[in-house]
Amino acid sequence: MQYRTLGRTGIKVSPYALGAMMFGKAAGVGNADHDDSIRIIHKALDAGINFIDTADVYSYGESEQIVGAALKGRRDSVVVATKFSRPMSDDPNQQGTSRRWVMAAVEGSLRRLQTDYIDLYQIHRLDPGTDIEETLSALTDLVRSGKVRAIGSSTTPASEIVEAQWVAERRGLERFRTEQPPYSILNRGIEREVLPIAQRYGMGALVWGPLAQGTLTGRIRKGGQTDLRRATFFKHISDERRLDAVEQLIPLADKAGLPLTHLAMAFAIAHPGVTSALLGARTMEQLDDLLAALDVTLTDEILDQIDAIVPPGTDVGALDQAYVPPALQLPHLRRRPLGERSAT
Repeated sequence: MQYRTLGRTGIKVSPYALGAMMFGKAAGVGNADHDDSIRIIHKALDAGINFIDTADVYSYGESEQIVGAALKGRRDSVVVATKFSRPMSDDPNQQGTSRRWVMAAVEGSLRRLQTDYIDLYQIHRLDPGTDIEETLSALTDLVRSGKVRAIGSSTTPASEIVEAQWVAERRGLERFRTEQPPYSILNRGIEREVLPIAQRYGMGALVWGPLAQGTLTGRIRKGGQTDLRRATFFKHISDERRLDAVEQLIPLADKAGLPLTHLAMAFAIAHPGVTSALLGARTMEQLDDLLAALDVTLTDEILDQIDAIVPPGTDVGALDQAYVPPALQLPHLRRRPLGERSAT
């Protein structure tokens, strides 16, 4: 395993990281068998993967509990990343990025992970209702207290990444050392701004969705039978534009002598701005397939052919969990109060 440096943190991580979203009930599609999930984690670690990413909201803490149990006796050799900010209950203060919630959320994650420090603590999604200075100030205190080693953001537009860097520099606060954006052959939009900006600021990129949430497994074909369980969880897999691209990628993978999954994974870590790609195995069979691709390297010729199918910097359709600006999600941010709409 050739380890890479996570941005400028000095932390060495494997090019592939184990994503733990599917450990726990996970809306009915995850692996609810804790013992089996722990065996999957152990096998990944034994294969040389030393980087695990989870979040408090994954199965509402269950994923973190599984990861914590799996790392007993192995914690010091593993780089653990987790995230916060997504709602953990109906309580409006158990979500977001306020100092109040940051301080409470980290304690919950530390308890569930059975550790006294988190290597990488990330904002799952930005909170438009909280000043970024407030959030960075709270996260800085966590770094200085030793509870967190480094901080990062996730699925963040380039403009917000730049603003956070500027605020951190002006206020003398800890800055985001990583970004966790979606990236795959079908979703290359981050090549335009996010990855170049991350490189400019020396940030590591831990990309999620290298298999496009199942679309690049080769099991979802145009006109074929779809796994209804995944179709319920991930609406994008029936997008005709994405399926058309898959039909062009499958013969390319065949010609290269690779399963489509291996082609997709190797593509995700070929970009110089990408540090690690998340592998979201739910079963041991899935993990075995992914581990078989650890040594796959794509030639320039193959990458050129991928570029011809999905041009650099473009997205084919959209992921279900892709970033949507708050002004597009919340009507009150794009509509004046009723009494102020008239011109007279």
